[in-house]
Amino acid sequence: MGFPASGKSTFARKFKEIIERKFEDASVKIIDPDLIRESITRGEFNHKKEKLIRKKKKKSIKKALSNGNIVISDDLNYYSSMRHELMEIAKNMKRGFFIVHIATPLEACLKWNEDRGKKIPNEVIHNVSNKFDDFNRYGWDNPIDVVDPSKISNLSDKIEDIINTIGIKMNKEALYIKTGSDSKDHSNPNNERLEKISRKYVGILLKNPEFREKKARILELRKQFVMENLNKSLSKSEISRGLKLYFESRLNMTPS
Repeated sequence: MGFPASGKSTFARKFKEIIERKFEDASVKIIDPDLIRESITRGEFNHKKEKLIRKKKKKSIKKALSNGNIVISDDLNYYSSMRHELMEIAKNMKRGFFIVHIATPLEACLKWNEDRGKKIPNEVIHNVSNKFDDFNRYGWDNPIDVVDPSKISNLSDKIEDIINTIGIKMNKEALYIKTGSDSKDHSNPNNERLEKISRKYVGILLKNPEFREKKARILELRKQFVMENLNKSLSKSEISRGLKLYFESRLNMTPS
């Protein structure tokens, strides 16, 4: 995600190139709503057609994922609701989901837009900047990395770092799933206790109307707590006490 004229498409093309070079079996599909818009409105912005364009974009992403592609959504995604739609698609199709924030400063975007002939009205760039939904409101809505192309001399090295970070994250996710309720690691009974106690705690928490609107954040926190305490020799009381302190500090709960 990022502002218009921030270098997202350049980043996406380089990202695709490096992934397919590093992993011979990988096939990357870039979904660019501008191309969809071109086919529907000949590239002209028509607010009445945006709902259709968004629908076609989601359909294209699902089709590409179904065909075994890695998908890059080359879009603004400046509302958290837009990012949430993509996260839900990935979740439902059991795929990894990662946000890369192309954080080019507004001034640089305006200059780059000027240099390429003002393909986008400056007011559009300003509007997106003003409407941008900050991160950290939800547990899932955090970038895997933040990239400012205006300050990076070697984009390839940065992308290599991001790919490595994603690989580490996905390996941790696989470990979490392996030790989850459907396939527990019985070599360490603590993992089963972690799952059972943390799920019970979250279940009680979500019965409170005050916390229901924070469900996504609460589920993400439970997952993080489990990941951080896998394979540790903790008693039931230590897990319960640790959970309580963990949630109180991160949700600004009043200690009880």
